[in-house]
Amino acid sequence: METIGVVVNPIAGMGGRVGLKGTDGKLEEARRRGAEPRAPKRAREALRSLHRRAPDVTVYTAAGVMGERAARAAGFDPTIVYDPVDGGADSDATDPASAGTTAADTRGAVRALLEHGVDLVLFVGGDGTAVDVAGVLEEHASAEESGADPRDAPTPSRDAETPMLGVPAGVKIYSSVFGVTPADAGRIAAEFDRVEAREVNDIDEDAYREGEVRSELRAVVPVPVAPEVQSGKQVSSGSVDSLAAGFAREIEPDRTYVFGPGSTVGAIETELGIDPSPLGVDVWRASDGADRSGESSGPAVDGTGFEGETDGEDQEDDGGDETRDRDGKARRGGATEADRDGRKGEILARDASESEILAVLEEPVTIVVSPIGGQGFVFGRGNHQISPAVIRRADEITVVAAGEKLDEIDSLRVDTDDAEIDDQLRGWLRVRTGRFTTRLMNVV
Repeated sequence: METIGVVVNPIAGMGGRVGLKGTDGKLEEARRRGAEPRAPKRAREALRSLHRRAPDVTVYTAAGVMGERAARAAGFDPTIVYDPVDGGADSDATDPASAGTTAADTRGAVRALLEHGVDLVLFVGGDGTAVDVAGVLEEHASAEESGADPRDAPTPSRDAETPMLGVPAGVKIYSSVFGVTPADAGRIAAEFDRVEAREVNDIDEDAYREGEVRSELRAVVPVPVAPEVQSGKQVSSGSVDSLAAGFAREIEPDRTYVFGPGSTVGAIETELGIDPSPLGVDVWRASDGADRSGESSGPAVDGTGFEGETDGEDQEDDGGDETRDRDGKARRGGATEADRDGRKGEILARDASESEILAVLEEPVTIVVSPIGGQGFVFGRGNHQISPAVIRRADEITVVAAGEKLDEIDSLRVDTDDAEIDDQLRGWLRVRTGRFTTRLMNVV
């Protein structure tokens, strides 16, 4: 590869830690809540990784916060091919979000990059940015086939010729066109030798904020082939009733629980009598009056409360889980009302931002999260509210998932924006998969 085009969406990901689940149309609200730009830092990480491996590559980019600054900070002397009207080099360096750039600027920058014949478009953003980039690539490929001006192409094709690769910086990243981490994206950009067709997906952010995922295929584009290109998100995760019931019976009095997003964790909250925020983060404190008679007092293993697991395999058929209630009657699945009455607690924060979580944490603290289906991320995708600062306050992190979900994941991943925290989280852990079962998974 001789030339690379770089475009940065400077506001991508700003809504994550402040609980907005996205920044599209919500920039002012994000800034009001104290959001800080995330994309410029991740752009620098990716481009430094690229520079270490390909220092002589020619970089084309947009002015100021849309790529120039990150490229220069990484050691490149970029060629500027696009200057946004309000987002040039004179915008406030301390607040990239003040540049006032828009999706139209992203599209304009990509068109300028393609006019210079770049070998790869490396973009920094989330799914929305990916849609904008893919749309221009397809528009350009369609126009080249017909010999027309790309800007006049009436219908995008499904065969964009110039490959694209994303540096993950958004809140929701469902598309399979991103490097796992910014450093991975930089390395892949420097070293790839072939491409394959991958999907660009986006969701309705307003519906997402209301707890409903409406994912839509928006494009199929060429992307570099590498193990560190993340998979697309898979929604199905299997039954979690037994898992939720088992977890709920082990709630510790006077412990604070930070419940991450997703249906698996939501099932646990429901079992505890909590109305969950399906795509948000809830904080709940167990009271000291819980009736824990009849529960096992055996030693805990990795926070699960059970022993005897085997590495890599579950020991229980969750579909056949049967227990007996306090009257000795057999039942299947979730807790009885009597069980729930024995597990009292208080919601401290609902659908909380990072600052709201930190404000109510009382030690000891357990964070409960579930990996994203198909991708394996437990931190850094869709749960930015559970930030490095929140993770440092926890003495226990519990990962939960249905066995069916883990069947589709080779390993778990973290991408928290904090290298030290990422290193601490990596290694082997037991993921709770049922009432009595765990499975050993590697966090890479």
